[in-house]
Amino acid sequence: MEIHTVTGTALAPWLDEVAALRTTVFRDYPYLYDGSTAYEREYLQTYLECPDSIVLLVIDEDGDDETVVGASTGLPMTAADAAFRAPFEAAGIDPARVFYFGESVLLPDYRGQGLGHGFFDLREDHAAKLGLSITTFCAVDRPADHPKRPTDYRPLDPFWTARGYVKRPDLQAVFDWKELGRAEETPHTLTFWLRGGMAA
Repeated sequence: MEIHTVTGTALAPWLDEVAALRTTVFRDYPYLYDGSTAYEREYLQTYLECPDSIVLLVIDEDGDDETVVGASTGLPMTAADAAFRAPFEAAGIDPARVFYFGESVLLPDYRGQGLGHGFFDLREDHAAKLGLSITTFCAVDRPADHPKRPTDYRPLDPFWTARGYVKRPDLQAVFDWKELGRAEETPHTLTFWLRGGMAA
């Protein structure tokens, strides 16, 4: 499978498909997100409007049909939501030095083929071309005994560590979303991982 790179407004033709894919994948553990394509489409506007953003697409081509089966996002932290910037500002890390990796989503049948490494390689290269020395992402915190954790679930911590990322429990953000089976939104803590200057 090949990874296709789009930036800024070039995302427009793929916006609906990427939004639908995100809604599908985030329903699974650990996010358990009961979201909507309409909300995800609105969220992705930030990437559409930022000329320095990057969106990586995995497209399954079957004849004349093209289906987006994977996507990964990133943009300068200065263009990200204020809630993502706040922990860095509080810790004295200048957001202007940071490139934020949004989310990577991939349908189950396409996992285990090295696409995860491709997502990181291409986003890290993009950050370097922009002159940003720190790359970061955040992941939701879940207890090991969470009742909805699948028995075959494998955390990605070893993969991230092998990529040179360091978990920073002092850098956290809180976001509200509605989980499957719940009537209302609830707060969720996400912890950042850093690579580059001031990662440790």
